[in-house]
Order: sequence, then C-alpha cells, then structure tokens
Amino acid sequence: MWKLMKYLKAYRRESILAPLFKMLEASFELFVPLVMARIIDVGIKNQDTAQILRMGGVLVLLGAVGLTCSLTAQYFSARAAVGFGTAVRNDLFRHINSLSYREIDTVGTSTLITRMTSDINQVQSGVNLVLRLFLRSPFIVFGAMVMAFTVNVRAALIFVVAIPLLSVVVFGVLLVSMPLYKKVQKQLDQVLLTARENLLGARVVRAFNRQPDEIEKFDEENSLLVRSQVFVGKISALMNPVTYIIVNGATIALVWTGAWQVENGIITQGEVVALVNYMSQILVELVKLANLIITISKSLACANRISAVFEVESSIKEREREEASMAEPSVSGTAAGRTEKAFGSVRKNVAEAPGSKRKETPENPRPLQKGRSGDHETGRSEAPKVEFRAMDFRYAGAKEAALSEIGFTAMRGQTIGVIGGTGSGKSTLVNLIPRFYDATGGAVLVDGRDVREYPLSQLREKIGVVPQKAVLFKGTLRENMLWGKENATDEEIYRALDIAQAREFVDAKEQGLDLPIEQGGKNLSGGQRQRLTIARALVRRPEILILDDSASALDFATDAALRKAIHENTGDTTVFLVSQRATTVKNADRILVLDDGRLAGQGTHEELFDTCEVYREICLSQLSEKEARAHG
Repeated sequence: MWKLMKYLKAYRRESILAPLFKMLEASFELFVPLVMARIIDVGIKNQDTAQILRMGGVLVLLGAVGLTCSLTAQYFSARAAVGFGTAVRNDLFRHINSLSYREIDTVGTSTLITRMTSDINQVQSGVNLVLRLFLRSPFIVFGAMVMAFTVNVRAALIFVVAIPLLSVVVFGVLLVSMPLYKKVQKQLDQVLLTARENLLGARVVRAFNRQPDEIEKFDEENSLLVRSQVFVGKISALMNPVTYIIVNGATIALVWTGAWQVENGIITQGEVVALVNYMSQILVELVKLANLIITISKSLACANRISAVFEVESSIKEREREEASMAEPSVSGTAAGRTEKAFGSVRKNVAEAPGSKRKETPENPRPLQKGRSGDHETGRSEAPKVEFRAMDFRYAGAKEAALSEIGFTAMRGQTIGVIGGTGSGKSTLVNLIPRFYDATGGAVLVDGRDVREYPLSQLREKIGVVPQKAVLFKGTLRENMLWGKENATDEEIYRALDIAQAREFVDAKEQGLDLPIEQGGKNLSGGQRQRLTIARALVRRPEILILDDSASALDFATDAALRKAIHENTGDTTVFLVSQRATTVKNADRILVLDDGRLAGQGTHEELFDTCEVYREICLSQLSEKEARAHG
C-alpha cells in the first residue's frame, strides 16, 4: 500500500489542503454547541431577543463558512484522488506491458484486468475519503471531548469512557474484515475469469449447447462471491449498531448526570444541551468513520493486490549497455521508429537502431540452399542470420522441457519451414527469436549475437511477427498497417497488401485504407484478418519474418499464392514458416521437423521424406506418395 503513496507526491498541495480545510470546517462545527448553550442560558432565559438574533446570525455565519471549507476540501481531495488513480493506472498499464509472456501467463489476464479496473477504482475512492474524513472525524471526536471538558469536567468523564470503547469496536472490525475483503476480491477475479471465458468463447458454448452448464458454473462462482460478501458485510454491519448502543448509553448517562447537576445548580440547562450535542457529533462522526474504515479495508486489500503486480518483474532482462555500442550498419537498410511487442499490443518510441554487422564464422554446419536473393554457391562461408545452439526451454512451473537440444542455422534469404504435430513446440521455437521468452539452456543468436545481448527495441526492429491468432485493433486499415512501420506511405501499405493477397478484398470494400476495423477485426472473416496481419508485418520489410501458422484460414490456392508472393518480394528476408500443412513447408530451403519438443530432423523436403520417419508420416497423412514426392 505504502508503495502507491508516491503517486500522491504530484498532488502534495491538494493532499495537504484537503484535510486542512476539513479540519477548519470541523473547528467551526465544534463552536455550534457553545453558541446554542448561550442562546438557551442567556437569550431564552432572559428573553433577550437581540441576543437570540445575534447568536442565530453567528450560527448562520458558522454554517456558511463551514460549507465553503467543505466544498473547497472536496475539490482538492477529488483532484488528488483522480490524479492518483490516473497515475497508478498509467504506470500499471506500462508495467504490465513490460512483462514477458512468462509473467503474463503466470498472473493471468483476468487478474490483471481486475487490478486495472475494479481495484484501482476502489483505491481511488479510498484516497478521496481518507483525505476528507480520516483527519476530520477523529478531530471532531477528540475535539468534542476537549470542548466537553471546558463545559464540565465531571460530565465529560463519560466521554473518556465512551471513546476508547468506540475505538476498540471500530478498529476491531477493521482488523477482522480486512483479510476477508482480500478473499472477496480474489473470488471476484474468478467470477471475472468465468465471465470472460464465456464471452470470448460464446460461439463454442452455443455450438455445443453448453449454456445451461456454463450458467450453472457461473451461478456457483457468483454465489460463492455473494456468500463471501454477505459474511464480511455482516461483520462490518456490527459496527453501526454497536457504536449506537455505546453512544446512546453514554447520552443517557450524560442526561442523567446533567439533570442531577442542573438540579443542584452545578451546571446550566444550556451546558447540558451543549454536552448532548457534542455526544451527537461524536455519534455522527463515528458512523462516518465506520463507513470510512470499511472503505479503507477494501482499499488496502486492493492496494496490496496492485502492489503485488508492480512487484512482479519481467524475466526478460536487457543488459545494460549503450545503444550506440550495439548499432552497426543495417543489412536491410530499414529502421522502424516503433516496435510491436507480443501481439502488437504496445508501441513505444525507440532510437533508430540499425542491424548488426555480419562476421565470418566457421560455424556453418550445412551448406546454404537456394535462397531468395538468388543461387548461392554451396558451402559459401557466411554468418547465419538466426542460429540455435543446443537450446533448451522450459515454461514456468513445467516439469518437463518444452524444447530440448535444438540446434540449427538459418542464413539470410532462406525460407525455414517448421512442422510437427500439435504441441510439438513449433510456436515456442519461433517465439524465442524475438525474445518473447528466454531460453533456459543454450543460446539463440541473431546475426551472430545472443538475443539476450540486444536491446529489445533493436532486436524486434529486425523481426516481423504474424502470430497464430490474427489480432487487429479498432481503427482504420491504415492505422493498423502503421503498427508495422510508423511512417509507411500508402504505396508501401498497398505493396504489403498485394504480397499478402489482401488487396482484392480491400478494393472490393471501396473504402481503401480508410476501411474501418472493429475491435479484434470482428467485421472481417478469419482469412481476411490473417492476410491483414501478414501485410502489417510486411510493411516494415523485416530482416526476419515469422509466420506462425498464420495462413490456417486460407484456402490452398490463396496460401500458395501468398507463399509465392513472399518468395518473390521479400529479398534477403529470412522467413520462418510454421505450419501443420506439408504443402506449406515442402518448398522451403530447409525444414525443421519437431516431435515432442525435439528436433526429429532437418533438411530439404526430398531429404526428410526419405530419411525422417516423422516427416514422412506427416506428408503421407495429408498427401499421396506421388504428390509428396512431386517437386514444387
């Protein structure tokens, strides 16, 4: 909780003025019973109308000044609370986007959404109430007790007994309810997760006619949340009746003592009324304080949950070295001004960082095949564009490695096909190149340098990623394409659309690059979304292009045309084609065959069909032997 207090530093003035004006209002309020006592003891007793009018005017003046102070305090507290919430929300969003896939997978999307919305709103409300009431209510409680002593010491002793009892009740409820509110918020996460899964998977739920089951599941989760809220609500609800009993008991004792003292001429009737008013003020403020304590309990629980997210550190660490020392002449001649992280979910400004200079190296285990830039001489000595050296990878919390002993090289201009059964590790392998995850053993190198030595911005400038799930953002087609390259011209965008086989359907919609895209691309078909995400990656003309099963929704003819266009128009780009279709990868310069996280074979289609049993089985399950052996 205290770690979040730094966000109030920018609103230090408001955070000081708000409680000060509230206490000023409270000070005027404490004078009201004394004015009432004077009206009774002097004005009414002596039938002095002028005195009554003068004291009535004082009451009006105290009320007006108090109202002005209250409104001023409300303005400052609201300004500080809203500013606090905005700053926390911005930083939390920035922090979440700095986390790697590993941390996001571990924490969970529904949990992060709850932290960003419900939890921050709760803390913001808590800050607002604390600034307005946290000092005011105790000030009036203890101020009323002090003023009571100025009226009559003996009667005021009742306050000395009542106030500690009230404090025990208030803070006792606080200590008991705070852990329970944490459980309530945790259950709220689960309800949100269930709702989110049903909304995202609505078509699947309806396709299998599982609406009754899902409704029952949600009802169980929601009922558990309600039971938790009711239980903690009952405990919190004890505060008001118990405080009323204590205060009303103290009032009865005060009236009885006051009546006896009035009878004996020790105090006046006006002073008894003043003492009762002070006790009433204490009752009102304690009711406010009780509600404040409940809000604080929720806010503290939410603040701790937000702090827990801030404490999660990304497992992807950038080495501290100057960008300039990493910058060398670019191979592709292009440098994007922004990077697309993960699924293009965040864009940030980065310095222009050209590619790395290539070095001659003897570590070239296989001759370079026919690449995109022409026929290379077999055995030509050239540094690999991408290299995996005895690489192992294990997901967080997993008992077994997802990838083991992966080793291969990909040269500039080559097309690398990656094929294997479901769960064999194809997507995991290509996600290690842009460093969405870090290898747990061995190394992944780009241009002869370990990816862990690159600044993330410089590494990802080189790479264009088209993920399995086609993700588009609400806006226009042009805005989505500019994620690939910030300053791309319309001609560059149309060129990318042509290569991605998307130009035809874009032209058919007759809105050009101003074509509106709904959230997630819901107004487009699956194949159209996939082609646009491919175009988005092609706009930046990356040195490395990763197509992670990104043509699964395309028909075979469109898929073939797409691969041909990429082959003819991407120059020296190294292309990784991840697919379960043998036809998609069979013409690649090199094919990697994955089986249960291990490299079962690598080579050309002809080599693997004759030597790799796993690859042969995949091909024959999709093609006839004649088709499998046919070239092209």
